[in-house]
Amino acid sequence: MSGLWAIFTVIAAAGQVLRNAQQKELTQSLGTVGATHVRFLFGLPFGVIFLLIVLACTGLPMPKLGCAMLGWSVAGALTQIAATALLLAAMRERSFVIITAYAKTEPVQVALFAFAFLGDHITAGVAAAIAVATGGVLLASWPRKSSGGQGFTWYPALLGIGSGALFAIAAIGFRGGIRALDTPSFVMGATVTLAFGLTIQTVLLSAYLWLFDRETLLAILRLWRPSLLAGFTGAFASQMWFLAFALETAAKVRTLALIEILFAQVLSRNLFKQKLASREAAGIGLIVAGVILLLNV
Repeated sequence: MSGLWAIFTVIAAAGQVLRNAQQKELTQSLGTVGATHVRFLFGLPFGVIFLLIVLACTGLPMPKLGCAMLGWSVAGALTQIAATALLLAAMRERSFVIITAYAKTEPVQVALFAFAFLGDHITAGVAAAIAVATGGVLLASWPRKSSGGQGFTWYPALLGIGSGALFAIAAIGFRGGIRALDTPSFVMGATVTLAFGLTIQTVLLSAYLWLFDRETLLAILRLWRPSLLAGFTGAFASQMWFLAFALETAAKVRTLALIEILFAQVLSRNLFKQKLASREAAGIGLIVAGVILLLNV
């Protein structure tokens, strides 16, 4: 079972890139908040389906949701909403792959938060892997010098890095929620936490849009076909993330998740027709090196 967390993480990273691309397209017609809500509103039904399947297949009872689990999960759910909104706002300012790189400064923050709040131990090898991979992220996100490229601006950089910080806190919150559940099955723990988190997020954002922006809420419902696909992709990716969190420290999971940069580059090149500069390619090479080091410590 020791290698399962890595398999879950790679699948989750691929699914997340697809979901981000789907949400990026929806941002044009729904705005940042509307596109953010799509992953939760249309992801919740799939989260419930996943839970029903796990309950039926394992035969285990539904675990009790204690105060610790509720607290961790609410913190994770709220920060994930804010992180997703910042990520989509940043993607309106810069290219898909570069904003993904900014957001992936997350592992360093995950390691610090996980050590402080969960007591997750960070070995020297893991710390080195995080440093190498994060250095690759910084190199990949460095501004292009060619006149045809986009120059560096603080606004999208701060949005992207801020998104990474909030995603780090969300990862810690959800891992804490999974660990707080009293269940012998890591699959049950991950799936219950996912369904609960999606419920909180759906209720809060639906209420917000109903009170302050009903036009966007109705637009989401009108675009139910592409939204349903984004919801499924998001719920599936989240299920994989949570399974990985149930088995391994958040720092290792989120460092391996930097391979998302590779997936984002492939998608960016083929779907959004955005080219890769040589410095960005070198940065991605460092990310790969960091991931390889992580998997061998």
